[in-house]
Amino acid sequence: MAVSKSSNKHRSYISVPAQIINSISQSSLDSLLQSPKKKQSSFSKLKVLLKNPRFFIFFIFVFGFLCMLRSFEYPITPFSQNPCSVSQEKASISSGLSSSQLSIDEKDQEIGEKSEFWKQPDGMGYRPCLDFSEKYRKDSGEIVKDRTKYLMVVVSGGMNQQRNQIVDAVVIARILGAALVVPILQVNVIWGDESEFADIFDLEHFKNVLANDVRIVSSLPSTHLMTRPVEEKRTPLHVSPEWIRSRYLRRLRRDGVLLLRGLDSRLSKDLPSDLQKLRCKVAFRALRFAPRILELGNKLTDRMRSKGPYLALHLRMEKDVWVRTGCLPGLSHEYDEMINNERKARPELLTSRSNMTYHDRKLAGLCPLNALEVARLLKALGAPTSARIYWAGGVPLGGREALLPLTREFPQFYNKEDLALPGELEPFTKKASLMAAIDYIVSENSDVFMASHGGNMGHAIQGHRAYAGHKKTIIPNKRQMLPYFMNSSLPEAEFNRIILDLHRDSLGQPELRTSKAGRDVTKYPIPECMCNNTITQHASV
Repeated sequence: MAVSKSSNKHRSYISVPAQIINSISQSSLDSLLQSPKKKQSSFSKLKVLLKNPRFFIFFIFVFGFLCMLRSFEYPITPFSQNPCSVSQEKASISSGLSSSQLSIDEKDQEIGEKSEFWKQPDGMGYRPCLDFSEKYRKDSGEIVKDRTKYLMVVVSGGMNQQRNQIVDAVVIARILGAALVVPILQVNVIWGDESEFADIFDLEHFKNVLANDVRIVSSLPSTHLMTRPVEEKRTPLHVSPEWIRSRYLRRLRRDGVLLLRGLDSRLSKDLPSDLQKLRCKVAFRALRFAPRILELGNKLTDRMRSKGPYLALHLRMEKDVWVRTGCLPGLSHEYDEMINNERKARPELLTSRSNMTYHDRKLAGLCPLNALEVARLLKALGAPTSARIYWAGGVPLGGREALLPLTREFPQFYNKEDLALPGELEPFTKKASLMAAIDYIVSENSDVFMASHGGNMGHAIQGHRAYAGHKKTIIPNKRQMLPYFMNSSLPEAEFNRIILDLHRDSLGQPELRTSKAGRDVTKYPIPECMCNNTITQHASV
């Protein structure tokens, strides 16, 4: 027990429960708490205490009380910055939030996890159903035996663009009855990623799943190594199977090898039923990520889910997105000027509708949602403030500060850097495609998913989640909701009611592709790739 060096009398105060205080008389408390007199030694005081039986009663109560507190320490520990509760120290979560901001009452968390927000849509009994026709199965035997025709493809863009082109490459190979050489991934000039097919995807799984549809080979056989491939760079957009056969088949039979580049959106989205099923088979079954990527993605998923359900957000707030869409981030006048100047200097970056003003684009629903709009939308849809959020995507323009309107409302906000243990991400950090694949896995596995702006990844995950059983996927109804976002006089309760009503049918419910003319079956897999329980199913392997 520390003794004060001061000669003045003073009292020490100990905080103890009222029950203990009531069981001890005032005189006993005084004898315990008063400082010793000048002439009284520490030993004499100890002697007095030891002779007093009330001291032992007090000691037992205090000891028991402290043990009780200790036993409750784990359950009341706030949700740490690492959801898996691993013993890992970081200064703070990357978004710059303090530990006090991350501390959420346990009762509030329990209420949040029971929120209607996590309720899944009715899948209406739809299940994957790849029932290929008898003619397709009969033709497959001849196609996989063919050793005379080989299709080579070079795919470009980011991981999700490459993924879409690989799906098309398999279908084109089937149309031509050719073997597909494992697609070549063009080095991405923006990120400098030199990843090959087998770095991102499980090659053996890819070959095995498609073994009865298209023959996949790792390289050209020796009989064709000296053949100069016929190269085609001018495939129009959205061509039909008939166009492909009439354009390429005769030349392919003559030369043996055909090389195609720039397949992005070259194949029609409206194909015969068997080819649509093949697209789904490639996208949802054959293109599985490489084992080491899948392993880490599943680990991060487990860490996010370790304390309940979670929401995955794909935020499209990077500088190049604002430039390409013709939209403004709305962070400040300086950032808006930066985007405008870059767009003027490089007008070719603006992807479409260059005659529209920013305001017109915004009202037409062509702009990504910013952090404030995402936060307001989630709140209106009933997301609890205790919701755990995984955010995928590149660093937003303006850095983490651009996310503050969102992180203030939903402080449990993480990305892969926040969740990974030291060294886990190191093999992937310089490979943009591999990092995107990790985001894809954690997002696809989430309880709820939302993209702030369409794009290849958002569309791919939407279709994947539909095929997996219509897991809840929020599709922001930007065109209809934005006028209400701009109405500052609208009371919050009324705003929330309107926004919720606008999204009742945009939460991942089954949606027929036939009502979406020209849409990709890998985004809307019904009716070609999914059947409901009233239809006989014969899913092929």
